[in-house]
Amino acid sequence: MAAVVRTRATAYRRPGRRPFASFARLNQNEYPNVFRVLATVRRSNCRPAWYRVQLPLKPNGVEGFVRAGAVRVGSVRSRIVIDVSSRRLVLFRRGRVVLRTTVAVGSSATPTPTGSFYVNQRLVPTDPSGPYGPGAIGISAFSNVLTGWAQGGPIAIHGTNEPWSIGHPVSNGCIRVRNPVLRRLFAATPAGTPVKIRS
Repeated sequence: MAAVVRTRATAYRRPGRRPFASFARLNQNEYPNVFRVLATVRRSNCRPAWYRVQLPLKPNGVEGFVRAGAVRVGSVRSRIVIDVSSRRLVLFRRGRVVLRTTVAVGSSATPTPTGSFYVNQRLVPTDPSGPYGPGAIGISAFSNVLTGWAQGGPIAIHGTNEPWSIGHPVSNGCIRVRNPVLRRLFAATPAGTPVKIRS
């Protein structure tokens, strides 16, 4: 499930205790703030009281609790698995493989981070012939080495104006796909889609 912030949401280490982060309705890219729901804490009447969520924060994999009333939730039926070693991406829809493709991954100096993440924003560049191609699917991961980059070095799955790079470890950590593939992925991966990146 995905949880979208209504107006503002506060993240807590434990339900109602030790707040450590606050999120407005929109993030710094003017895209709705979205969390991946990991578990539900219910009241005695079985209605949700809190959600345990994965947050788009550094370090990668930060979890917290948000009040159920601060978000609206919805189901997500897609997921992405990326294998860095084989440079392959697989898209699943309702548990079935619907797309397999070769990708470019991070170089040895700027490796693609591994772990469990989720789609947290979807961006359309002003120039579809630029380095990100027709779109970028932002995920909740951050580079572990590009600490000085804008917004902390966020990772995305995006198109490219260098199709020769597909299949090679050449990026700054992002996952590059061919532009026609990016269009298919963009249409099939709403915010909240789980993204597993393994070595």
